[in-house]
Amino acid sequence: MKALLPVLLLIFFMLQSCIPLRIAPSISNYKVTNGKKFKRGLSKRQMFIFEDPKQAGDFYDYVNTKFALGHHNVYDDVPFELNEAQYFFAFYEIEIPDKVLNLAPMVADAIWNEVVYDGEEETRGVQPQDVLRKGNWYVAIEVYSDMEKDCLQKDSLSREAVLKYLSSLKEEYLATYNYNEVVFKN
Repeated sequence: MKALLPVLLLIFFMLQSCIPLRIAPSISNYKVTNGKKFKRGLSKRQMFIFEDPKQAGDFYDYVNTKFALGHHNVYDDVPFELNEAQYFFAFYEIEIPDKVLNLAPMVADAIWNEVVYDGEEETRGVQPQDVLRKGNWYVAIEVYSDMEKDCLQKDSLSREAVLKYLSSLKEEYLATYNYNEVVFKN
């Protein structure tokens, strides 16, 4: 009886366990990093990245309304002026899901296959439905001008001013719920 209790506790623990396979990064304010290192498929330029707690597509609506783009070139070549110089930015709304391996279905299948297995079926193994997903959304912004290909590089002359502008843009976006309000702020 004493040997059975640890086995039952181990089985109970395994049924309640999830093994994390990938955990999305947590960004408190913002992060400037190489886009390709953050998420495959982004450009190799330095990017201003922050977590987006709003719904997918909200940053698109914000940029479209703030810069009065009329749904033309909203993702690329959004113009803005800073210190009497013309700059452009492009942005990407990115989802990075958390992935965990749920052990409960695998253990149940293993037990089921042991009890009922007749030699004709193969075991089920790890299936896509055993992996639980939870999404995390980020906005990644790259800035460039006619003078500089990447305004967020460490040696860029306009890096500090651009970071200050992007930080204020982020704060305005996160604080605004009705994007028509930003038209009156300009």
